[in-house]
Parts: sequence; structure tokens; C-alpha cells
Amino acid sequence: MNNLYLYTSSRFNQLPKSLRRVPWWDQALDPRSDLVVTWNQVFLVTCLIALFLDPLYFYLPIVGGPACMTVDFDLGVIITFLRTVTDIFFFVHILIKLRIAFVAPSSRVFGRGELVRDRKAIAKRYIKSTFVIDLAAALPLPQIVIWFVIPSFSHPTASSTNHTVTLIVLIQYVPRLFVMFPLNRRIIKATGIVARTPWSGAAYNILLYCLASHVLGASWYLFSLQRQQECWKMACRREMNATNSPSCRLAFFDCNNLGKPDRNLWLKNTRVITSCDAQNHDDFQFGIFADAFTSDVAYTSFINKYFYCLWFGLKSLSSYGQNLETSTFVGETSFSICVSIAGLILFSHLIGKIQTYLQSTAARLEEWRVKRRDTEEWMRHRQLPTELQERVRRFVQYKWLATRGVDEESILRSLPLDVRRQIQSHLCLGLVRRVSSVA
Repeated sequence: MNNLYLYTSSRFNQLPKSLRRVPWWDQALDPRSDLVVTWNQVFLVTCLIALFLDPLYFYLPIVGGPACMTVDFDLGVIITFLRTVTDIFFFVHILIKLRIAFVAPSSRVFGRGELVRDRKAIAKRYIKSTFVIDLAAALPLPQIVIWFVIPSFSHPTASSTNHTVTLIVLIQYVPRLFVMFPLNRRIIKATGIVARTPWSGAAYNILLYCLASHVLGASWYLFSLQRQQECWKMACRREMNATNSPSCRLAFFDCNNLGKPDRNLWLKNTRVITSCDAQNHDDFQFGIFADAFTSDVAYTSFINKYFYCLWFGLKSLSSYGQNLETSTFVGETSFSICVSIAGLILFSHLIGKIQTYLQSTAARLEEWRVKRRDTEEWMRHRQLPTELQERVRRFVQYKWLATRGVDEESILRSLPLDVRRQIQSHLCLGLVRRVSSVA
């Protein structure tokens, strides 16, 4: 029996790969197949959702009381659940890329090239190329930090949560961008387009612009709370130095200590709140972040907060940061410079893309108008009779209604003969049916 098994296995290995019946879990995927193209389109939408979800972590720190900050637990649970779902898609994408065949570089001299379907060769090539970036984009780092790392500290505070999560999100945002934009190019290479219609293409670019505004607005909100916390700490140190008393402690600015007797006693005698009022900030310069407190953005609900920050991002990017009145704080001026440069680049890219898409919709109509005008000038130049001119106009109008300016003959000539015959039969079927039957 063992000899028979060895003989059968050796004979199976000698067969060509095309004649072997390979199980589905061991088959390689053609990068030009409908399955891979559809998955890339689905994963592109997932990448957009993931890029939208990550900046929502910046809204977790909130002002939870007088001169204290905390973390929005309910919002954190929702964002964690949604981001975990998108992370699953990232891991599935890694598994699919481990099965996608690639074209051998040595076979690209003539034709489309030969696909390499060996699973080991595919995995080896993928691990050497973009596996590290895909893995870095798929790891659930913010969830691990928020729910496991920070609670393990002896005295976790809102400030430590704020800085740690911000750093993790910003670091992981880069590989997620590196995953999305090459994916966009692969979809264009496989299908020729990302959006099927010009209007959907324009909407796609507007969505990317709104995504950049969303990131900018969330960052502005986060930096606003950081400036408020810096003002509290500076006023607290000044108060401690003036009274030579440890009555003010930095731990008071965490809402976990809200309601404690020593904090209530300090709150009755301190001037930290009045000295850090954004409307009367003579001692501390809030700059572009003052609006977060004068408009009560930091104290309102999440929905109101989010839309106001989104509006701030859209307004700042569209005006190239010209509406920002900065202070002399280096971090604030650096943030404003980045907003100005990003607004100039993104807005120019948006206008160029939308102009291209919209011009593509009107190009054929404008071409038909030019041909119609040339026909009118030619008929007047040749002094054709009025009746003949009217017949020409009716024919031009009929041709536009029938073909919408498309050169059908050139399209048919580029198709195979059997397909061309089927199309011609389909186009002439209605005309044949209108012919009355002869008895």
C-alpha cells in the first residue's frame, strides 16, 4: 500500500500544473481576476473608513469638570469596535496578498508576462516587499494601548492617555496611507478607472479633501485641549511659587480626583480657572486655539464638536490658513504653516481633478457643437437650398440623439467579428420588428 501511494504521488507530481486538481485553499489568485479586482475595490472603501476612524481618537479627551480633563469612555468603546472591524479587513487583505500570483520579471519581454503561481515564491516575494507595511497598518495598536497598556499604569491620567494615543495614531496613520494609495493605483491599472462616472470621480476626490479636513479639525481640537492644559499647569506652578505652599497639585487637573476634599478646598481659593479663561487670556496666548473655548467647542456634545471641527478644517484648507491668527508659540506657528502648505497642495489637486472629470463630461457635447457649427458654415458657403439645409440639420440632430456623439463605426471595427455581428443584429432587431409581415 505504501509503495502504491508513493508511486501515485510521484506520477501526480510529474503531471503539468494545468492538469492537476489543486484544492481551493492551495490555489493562487490571478491579479486580473474579477475576485481580486472586486476585493481591491471593497478594501479601498475599508481604507477610507479606517482613515476616517483613526482621527476620532483625538476626540476622546474632554473637559469633564472645572479645571480637569477626562476620557470619553462611551466614545472610546464605539471607536474601538468600529476600528477592530476594519482591522479584520486589513488582516484578510494580508492573507489574500499571500495568494495573489505575480508576473515573473524575466517574462515581461514580450506580451503580458507569465504568472508565477507557486505559493512559496509568492509569499517570499510579498514578505520582502510590502508585508511589513501591511502588518504595521493592520495591528490594533490604539485598542491595545487604551484598554491594556494605560490601565496597567499605577496612576493613569487623561494627559498620559492623550499623548500616548495621539502618538500611536499618528505613527500608524503613515503606513495606512502607504497601503491605500498603491491600492488606488492597482485598481486603475487593472480596470482603467476608480470611478465609473465622471461625477462619481469628482465626488471621490471631494471625499478625500473632506477626509483631510476631518484630520485637520480633529488635530486642532486635540491641540486646543493641550494648550488649555499647559495654561493650567503654568498657572499652577506660578501659584505654588507665589504661596510657597503645595496647595496646587498637577493631579488636580485629572477628573479622577474630582470631588476629593483637598481638591474642593483648592478650587475655592485658586485663580487658575480665571487666569486661563480664553476670553481674557492676557497672561497666556491661546492663538488659533482660543476659538475652541470661546465657542464652547470643548464643552459641547460630540456631534456638535465634530461638525464644528470639520468646518474649521474645511475653512482653513480652503483659505490656505489665511484666516488663522497665530501667537508666537512655536508649535502653533508650525501647525499653521503645515495647514497653509497642505491647503495649497490639496486644494490645487482637488480643483485640477474636478476640472478634468467635469471637462470629460462636456467634451463630447462641445465637439458636437463645433461640428454642427462647421456644418452650418459649410452649407452657407456652398449656398445649398433651404430645403436641403433643413434635411441636413434633421440628420445631424437624429445622429446626435441616436449615438450621443460616439463614433460607433470605430468601436465596432475594434471588436471581434462574432461580437460585431451580434451587436449589429441587436441594433437592427427593432427595425426588423417594425416591418409589417407580408402575407
